[in-house]
Amino acid sequence: MADVVRLVGKREIAGFLDDWNPHLYGSDFCGAKVLGGREQMERLYREGIRQLVFGFGKCHARLELSAVAKSAGFSLATVIHPRATIANDVLIGPGTVVAAGAVINPGASVGENVIINTLALVGHDCVVEDGAHVSSGARLAGYVRVGRAAWVGIGSTVAERKHIGAGAKIGAGAVVVSDIPEYVLAYGTPAKIIRKTATDET
Repeated sequence: MADVVRLVGKREIAGFLDDWNPHLYGSDFCGAKVLGGREQMERLYREGIRQLVFGFGKCHARLELSAVAKSAGFSLATVIHPRATIANDVLIGPGTVVAAGAVINPGASVGENVIINTLALVGHDCVVEDGAHVSSGARLAGYVRVGRAAWVGIGSTVAERKHIGAGAKIGAGAVVVSDIPEYVLAYGTPAKIIRKTATDET
């Protein structure tokens, strides 16, 4: 994500926040410093920083932290790689990251805090809800709906008009040919439900 921000050239990276690795505080990372965890938001706001973006994979945590950031007065930056291909009528919410080689076709709608990862395909008229992650090389056919904070695994394929429920997790390489309910793990060819997941697992 830092590389995308620099390639676009419209923003400068003030630093990184990391709640999970306090031993990294003060260290260099991707050309900037790890400033600390979320406790640094108040100081950053006082110093004039007004935008944040969350680029890590854990879907529910991205949504949780974005709510904290917005309540502290920050807006969410949208980061789109210059080599992504996005149709003119696509709607993309704040805080979303679209990586290199991703394609988002006409009529699609992508919510807040979504990650559309490297070489992912979002077909025409798809809806990707807030906090979801469409992993590298995943392919969504037309009219697919991916629920809030759902995870579509690397290299997986979702057939047209299928619905991935909120918080569901689709395993790597899966082929989804029927609707997947919320908060389950499914994988295989065709994808089968393996177990339920916790509401904050993705």
